[in-house]
Amino acid sequence: MARIFCYIAHKAGATDDTAFELAAAARKIDPAASPTAILAGWGADLDAACKAVDTSFAETWKIANEALAYPNAELIRKALVKVLPSDSIVLVAHEHFGIDLAPGLSIKLNAAFVSDVVEIAGVEGPDLKIVRQEFGGQVSAHVRCDLSAGAVVTIRPGAFKGLDGSADSGVIVDKSSDVGVLAAGRRYLETVVPEAGDVDITKYNVLVSVGRGIQEKDNVAIAQELADALGAAVSCSRPVVDAKWMEKSRQVGSSGKTVKPKVYLACGISGAFQHLAGIKGSPFLIAINKNPKAPIFQVADVGIVDDLLEFLPEMTNKVRELRHVA
Repeated sequence: MARIFCYIAHKAGATDDTAFELAAAARKIDPAASPTAILAGWGADLDAACKAVDTSFAETWKIANEALAYPNAELIRKALVKVLPSDSIVLVAHEHFGIDLAPGLSIKLNAAFVSDVVEIAGVEGPDLKIVRQEFGGQVSAHVRCDLSAGAVVTIRPGAFKGLDGSADSGVIVDKSSDVGVLAAGRRYLETVVPEAGDVDITKYNVLVSVGRGIQEKDNVAIAQELADALGAAVSCSRPVVDAKWMEKSRQVGSSGKTVKPKVYLACGISGAFQHLAGIKGSPFLIAINKNPKAPIFQVADVGIVDDLLEFLPEMTNKVRELRHVA
């Protein structure tokens, strides 16, 4: 089988949690695979990120270039084309940067492209059998991808349980000299940091997150009562912000904040990948939704099919009762 590579996103010297999920996805493609990690960037942050993944990958390729000090998909595509062997299988996290990087990379490599993969069923002949979701997660599409010319595949964050690192460190191979001079038509200008809200949801170990299933603004108070009982904060999905029921600083997702709680209660949230992309660290995920076919149940540790407007008050009373007994 062709060699498998995982493009790893990183920031301030820390790798994204999807790094270890991509390694797990690679093993689904080939259980005997020893995937190679690829990291691009510049300076000490890149070196620290490479060290952070070398216990999960036998080999890590480092591409250091001053032009990559800020991630630029246009430049990284050019760099990857110069270092990747023909017929490579490249796995990328299906997040905003990966969505920018992967389609064009597949064209440059003349390889197949499949996006937003949630399950890998193995390889049959030249074909990779995968599952992706369509129509907002309401339909699971079973797709065959021809690997004979290689492939670029984006993996949905949270779809695969990340592999634990080994005790031994892998080899870091410097590929920087192979990419040459990099130039792009677009350039980084500045990072605009959003204003802080009244509550920093990134600091809480427990989040009670509400979606459109909360139905109206006044019902957010029901979730707040549960959060108060748990010592948690209330967060939300994008539709709640769009409806102006909660402020933007409470939003979790690719266009909101990234959180890493220990417990995440998804209340009336369908489970679109844009929302799940904001949940890191594999928290214990409890989903409450009256739609038994909601995509959120596919990634939840516990799924509860019920009307959250009836269930949440009952749960709040039970939590208060248990705390009183304790």
